[in-house]
Amino acid sequence: MSATSYYEALSRVQRLSSVDQLRLLEELTAFVRHQVSPPRGSILELQGLGKEIWQGVDAQEYVNRERDSWNG
Repeated sequence: MSATSYYEALSRVQRLSSVDQLRLLEELTAFVRHQVSPPRGSILELQGLGKEIWQGVDAQEYVNRERDSWNG
């Protein structure tokens, strides 16, 4: 973008109402954020991952063993 185009855009933005300026800012922020770091998947996509490792393990027994190991 040339300096002229930049200042033309800035001039147009300054003529917008405060509400429209904020709306534009929010949309530009989302646009740039998406370019810089694409959206990540949801943490919920990890649900159930590796559950086969815990098959047949009693949760309370596991916790008890872990707590016992803290004291050496």
